[in-house]
Amino acid sequence: MTREVANGTYTENSNQKKVAEEVLKHQNVEVVAEVYTFRDVANATENFNPELLVGKGGFGRVYKGHIGHKNQLVAVKQLDMIGVQGNREFLAEVLTLSRVHHPNLVNLVGYCAHGHQRLLVYEYMKNGSLEDHLFDLDENTAPLDWHTRMSIAKGVTKGLEYLHDVADPPVIYRDLKSANVLLDDDMNPKLSDFGLNKFAPREGEDHMSARVMGTYGYCSPEYAMTGELTTKSDVYSFGVVFLELISGRRVIDDTRPTEEENLVIWAKPLFKDPSKFPMVADPLLNENYPIKSLHQAVAIAAMCLQDEASTRPYMSDVVVALDYLAMLQDHDE
Repeated sequence: MTREVANGTYTENSNQKKVAEEVLKHQNVEVVAEVYTFRDVANATENFNPELLVGKGGFGRVYKGHIGHKNQLVAVKQLDMIGVQGNREFLAEVLTLSRVHHPNLVNLVGYCAHGHQRLLVYEYMKNGSLEDHLFDLDENTAPLDWHTRMSIAKGVTKGLEYLHDVADPPVIYRDLKSANVLLDDDMNPKLSDFGLNKFAPREGEDHMSARVMGTYGYCSPEYAMTGELTTKSDVYSFGVVFLELISGRRVIDDTRPTEEENLVIWAKPLFKDPSKFPMVADPLLNENYPIKSLHQAVAIAAMCLQDEASTRPYMSDVVVALDYLAMLQDHDE
């Protein structure tokens, strides 16, 4: 297999070289992801065998693959390259995942640029997305237990805290949703899909303006209405995902009665009365959760989902709150 580190040296495909140079132009660090030829990726996915298709969406398709020389299972994302946006997202993903490394962020193994093709090769996440384990479960699939749900939430906050407070420059993820939280063999969560991320505002600026993108229902009110983007936008999106974890409901579900279609709008009145918190919990849990832990979880979700960005906690505060929740849970058990 032909493979080279993208360090500006010759690559087999001149288009790949241009992309490598474009990546390097934006940063001072070496891109350690491998550059694959289209033939490499086609071989890894058995010529994009439909039986190996594990996901598809507005971004394109994802195939399960195998990198022979590493004996490594991978996920290959074949980006939909309609318009310029696809190439921007491709570059953003390569750039960001070359800069950031954390146990709760998916690992980029390599990439390929061939003609109009843009492909990203990630570590393979055996248990799919959080979405797969929360919604539309068949009768043979056991729902996630309370402990696992809280553990997943904590891992997500750790990944976001790293992006906000440790990454240099800080990163606003901008596309947090249950479909982008992937789960490894041990159900540890990893954030994926960094095509929409933005570097945080420069020092002295309290926000940045960005074209509104992302998934309806997960975006913070100020971002959806004005394009004003801060790390607090990610905090709101986490609140939505956390509420999905607690409730087992999709953020937007048009199969429910009109007043329950929007999860956040339905839940907010319940936040005001602790006696109603059990109504928020997923019925599939069969009330099998520590009541103190449920109360703490709903309170955290409510804080993150405040309409005013300035009143939401920082992600580091949410991490502390979830640590406290874990202590409550251990005590109750």
